[in-house]
Amino acid sequence: MEYRNLGKAGVKVSELSLGAWVTYGFQFGLQEAKEIMAAAFDAGVNFFDNAEAYAAGEAEIIMGQAFKELGWARKDYLVSTKIFWGGNGPNDRGLSYKHIIEGTNNALKRLNLEYVDLIFAHRPDPETPIEETVFAFNQVIREGKAFYWGTSEWSAADIMRATDFARRNSLRPPSMEQPEYNLLHRYRFEVEYAPLYKELGYGTTTWSPLYSGLLTGKYNEGKIPKGSRGDLKAYAFLREKFEDEKKLAVARKLTEVSDDLGVSLAQMSLAWLLKNPNVSTVITGATRVSQVEENMKAVEIKDRLTDDVMARIDEIIKDVEF
Repeated sequence: MEYRNLGKAGVKVSELSLGAWVTYGFQFGLQEAKEIMAAAFDAGVNFFDNAEAYAAGEAEIIMGQAFKELGWARKDYLVSTKIFWGGNGPNDRGLSYKHIIEGTNNALKRLNLEYVDLIFAHRPDPETPIEETVFAFNQVIREGKAFYWGTSEWSAADIMRATDFARRNSLRPPSMEQPEYNLLHRYRFEVEYAPLYKELGYGTTTWSPLYSGLLTGKYNEGKIPKGSRGDLKAYAFLREKFEDEKKLAVARKLTEVSDDLGVSLAQMSLAWLLKNPNVSTVITGATRVSQVEENMKAVEIKDRLTDDVMARIDEIIKDVEF
């Protein structure tokens, strides 16, 4: 496992990490979480991603209890939370000073931690001035409740605005972004954010590396397998991804490349992300230990994605609307 700097920050994150979205508190509970987290940790993963919105806070409770029972030294792992969707009340969501402070405190209680290493503004909030949001996250860091703050799915323009305001007022600017990035969703990461890497040294913790499972190949036949993410009623909104014939055709062609390499489409898709120097860490998900073990093999095969292989992949994905 390689450990990469989170952009220009000094902290190092494992190139593959583990996230709690969809799974913790929804598909499984504490015992399964402990087994999966232990398998990832044993493989070298040191970053575990979460959010106040995941399973309405239950994901943080499960992860926090897992940390306690696994007994790892706090210095040996990094954990994140994301603030935006904290409840149904009028002040339980968004990026107001009030919700950021209260949301952070509540997340720490659920995680049973004194601090998180990374904290994100989970989405942009057009109803709150960016200046207020910057002040709030600066306060969170001043109080030692987080070490670094960043954004998730913000526009590059808003990130620049937040950074400029923070610098002009001697406040801590955002230093990392958590965007969706995969073979089928590339524009924002590769084009819009390009100045952020060059001018700000922005780090990235990318999510949905397998396009919600489409890049595992399990949907190649055009059917929704029982028990898959596409089969979950709560995530029915994802079905249109799995029924997009153009993207399915691309996945089938990519499978030909992974077959030639003797690896799974999922492993090749993860390895492709790791080839990008602007990727600090790729957040993976798993519902069982065997998935963790399979995903972790991506670090071993990334060097097999030679220039010729990368060119072949680029040719397949060039016409995908990214």
